[in-house]
Amino acid sequence: MSTTTTSTSAANRYAVHRDWQLEFPVMDHAEGIYLYDTDGKRYIDGSGGSSVVVTIGHGVKEIPEAMYRQAQKFSFAPAHLFSSAPTLELAKKVVGLLPEGMRDNSKVWFSLTGTDATDEAVRLARQHWVEKGQGSKYLIITRWQGFHGNAISTAGFHGHTWRRRVLTPLFVDHPHIPPAYCYRCPFDTKLPECALRCARELENTILQYGAENVAAFIAEPVVGAALGAVPAPDGYFQEIRRICDKYDILFIVDEVMTAWGRAGKMFGIENWGVNPDIIATAKGMTSGYTPLAAIIAHNRVWEPLIANHSPFRAGHTFSANAISSAGALAVIDYTLKHNLVENSARMGEYFLERMKEKLLPLPIIGDVRGKGLMLGFEIVQDKATKEPFPAKMKMSSKLQTEAFRRGLVIFSCTGSYHGDRGDMILLAPPLIITKEQIDEVVDILVASTETLSR
Repeated sequence: MSTTTTSTSAANRYAVHRDWQLEFPVMDHAEGIYLYDTDGKRYIDGSGGSSVVVTIGHGVKEIPEAMYRQAQKFSFAPAHLFSSAPTLELAKKVVGLLPEGMRDNSKVWFSLTGTDATDEAVRLARQHWVEKGQGSKYLIITRWQGFHGNAISTAGFHGHTWRRRVLTPLFVDHPHIPPAYCYRCPFDTKLPECALRCARELENTILQYGAENVAAFIAEPVVGAALGAVPAPDGYFQEIRRICDKYDILFIVDEVMTAWGRAGKMFGIENWGVNPDIIATAKGMTSGYTPLAAIIAHNRVWEPLIANHSPFRAGHTFSANAISSAGALAVIDYTLKHNLVENSARMGEYFLERMKEKLLPLPIIGDVRGKGLMLGFEIVQDKATKEPFPAKMKMSSKLQTEAFRRGLVIFSCTGSYHGDRGDMILLAPPLIITKEQIDEVVDILVASTETLSR
């Protein structure tokens, strides 16, 4: 990847990209876990389309074929007047795949993006309480170093510091508790002596604000962009569920990244054996072939709206799109047919072992972690003290550039240390990856890291 300091490069002259200084290569085609640019260079998709999107791999012909069959019938219908066969079939399939306590006892609302999904999950939580006559319940408790979408509304309840700061004071702020982050425990303790204090902090915060004012708690099973694939410890979400039940608060799980096999289960929260009240999901549901998102809520959450004949107050022009629904059906069928959830669990274990063996011993790697094929590692200046590099050094971005130069796409993250320092890398290859391909990824990561360590 070449770099230039000219902001009027061909890539940026008319289209706005994510960086003003980079000359972006133009992608030509993709197949399996590989991407190819117009110069013929091959790249391994090591992060599922950069931000944990691609599950079934690239170039699966069944998906566009299913979408084309639907497009031959019709491409768009107004969702406030019509439904569609693909949308109805998709809702039924999704509900049949849910965690046991929600399975066949939930309803699905379809939207467009992951940000829509988390925003609409919060909308549903608020409307649920209003329709029940408990309109004082509006606060959403969430965690620092958690990310729930790139909009002004979601900035008020996510905890990704650098994304929030630029938008202050445009959003409504909500209470935050510390993350479940054992490598950098906010309470300077360890399991099991800590007795999951990070989870118990939810109860303290509820009491401080008053349970009568709290609508919901939202969290990612494995934190993605804000912490580089940090899973909660065993027992954490069981304690969260207990506290939410005790104080009559809805539990929202952000599965925008972790669902559809990514974390080694169909839904990431299944790793903890817990049933949420609402699930927000997107990305892997269509594997990036088309935009689609959903919120899935237990029937008891919808019941007050139904009883009051009150439609859910959300939605966009392209919500519940029939073509995207057809694509999602094909992706889910492909996932089940090829046992990709199981492969994610197996290959994830192997990937983590290889990272511990070859990457963790390097002097600037402080931690490796993950669930299934959602993995990450932390870059530190001092392994003993866990001291991060100064933010201005942009070490995760430098490592991303080194890996990209060697033909590997990874996702750089920052903010693990108090929100404004701390470099991490997020890895999320397509769930079809093999051991041999994992070995190649690890070798590139090692070579790239060794270059930065010099």
